[in-house]
Amino acid sequence: MATLPTQQKPITMDTFLRGIWEENPVFIMLLGLCPALAVTNTTFNAIGMGAATIFVLVGSSALVSLLRDFIPKQVRIASYIIIIATFVTIVDYVIHALDLNLYNALGAFIQLIVANCVILGRAESFASKHRITKSVINAFGIGVGFTFALLCLGTVREILGAGEILGFAVFPAGFQPWVVMVLPPGGFLVLGAWLLLFAWLKERKARKSKKGEGEEEAIYAT
Repeated sequence: MATLPTQQKPITMDTFLRGIWEENPVFIMLLGLCPALAVTNTTFNAIGMGAATIFVLVGSSALVSLLRDFIPKQVRIASYIIIIATFVTIVDYVIHALDLNLYNALGAFIQLIVANCVILGRAESFASKHRITKSVINAFGIGVGFTFALLCLGTVREILGAGEILGFAVFPAGFQPWVVMVLPPGGFLVLGAWLLLFAWLKERKARKSKKGEGEEEAIYAT
């Protein structure tokens, strides 16, 4: 009985961390690319969209998990969309009330969170099959992973496209900004670079894991 708390902790942490790295929505699963490319021309926009997505992900996953035994299978997708739309409406009003400039910058992409396959996918594949605690932790991890991806894109694009980050200059006064980076083509270029980096890191990890297994087999063979 005393070993139960020790066993539960790594499972919970793994559920959270997988959403940031191994199941990153943008860099690994290639989901949510529309907002990832459209609103990441600045770091501030990336933070705003990431925070909104985390709120909707956690709230909808928690409610879907609570109602999973009461929602008929025949209408589960429609029910999930209504639940997600409820939280999107809340975050839409909150952003409009707190920061009108951010609201105008994100535009229709706040409402389009309803159609974000990352959120609907979590509701269908995870929250509807697990208890609320694990569902919330998983949703928070996926949300943090999504926000991390947006920050990676937004930070690089703002630094190269404007020579600053969050209003603070990064390069000397003579720096000529790469205007293409704050335009849609720049989003694709930066996304491609990050995807290449993540693919390389994933392959490197796989090679190390395979090499370690080979060394263990050699030790056992001797």
